Amino acid sequence: MQEGTIFGFTEAELTDFFMSYGIAALILFLLFIIGELAWKSKAGKTGTFVLFLVLALGMLGFIAKGIIQKLWGI
Repeated sequence: MQEGTIFGFTEAELTDFFMSYGIAALILFLLFIIGELAWKSKAGKTGTFVLFLVLALGMLGFIAKGIIQKLWGI
C-alpha cells in the first residue's frame, strides 16, 4: 500500500469524488426529506411550494456557486 492513500485512492481523488457525487446524493436526499415533510404535514400546494422554496434556497446557492466557478474557471 502506498503512503498517503486510502483504498488505493489519494486524498485529492477522494475529495473530488465526494465533492461532486457525494454532495449531489446529499442534495437529492434532502429534497426527498423536504417532500416527505410536506406530505406528512399535509401542507397543500402552496405550503409545499413554500417549503421547497425556503428550504432548498441554500442548496440552490451551493449549486450556483459551483456553476459560477466552472464558468469563470476558478
